[in-house]
Amino acid sequence: MNKATDNETIAIGELGVCFLVEAGDSNGSASAFECCVPADSRMPAPHSHDGFEETIYGLKGTTTWTIDGETVDIGPGEAVCVRRGQSHGFENHGDIDATFLAIATPALFGPDYFRELAEVLAASAGGPPNLTAIGEVMRRHGLTPAPPAD
Repeated sequence: MNKATDNETIAIGELGVCFLVEAGDSNGSASAFECCVPADSRMPAPHSHDGFEETIYGLKGTTTWTIDGETVDIGPGEAVCVRRGQSHGFENHGDIDATFLAIATPALFGPDYFRELAEVLAASAGGPPNLTAIGEVMRRHGLTPAPPAD
């Protein structure tokens, strides 16, 4: 049995991410992380990924997901699978913090993405983030930024 041991919480702006299972723990079959989304917040930039599915399971509060233009609320005990290639993003419109479990299959996505993204945001020193650098980090980790909304 392999178990992620450090349980590091990675802060990306207001978002908190803690990996529970990494690629090395599952022989590359799945990675899993908890994502804590503060009340009344919008996260992350809409994107898609062609190399893996991402299943979302609500643990606390409600997150509102927009997947290929359709909106779905995920609360405790509810789930949705974001298939490869689907453009998606999420928000927390509520007045309480929300937490969900995300499972990526296969495990092509890990904590390094969030660490690198946090570095780019920290480099902006509270100013506007460098969107070019964010796009580069996303692409390096198998995510494709969604085109800007009209």
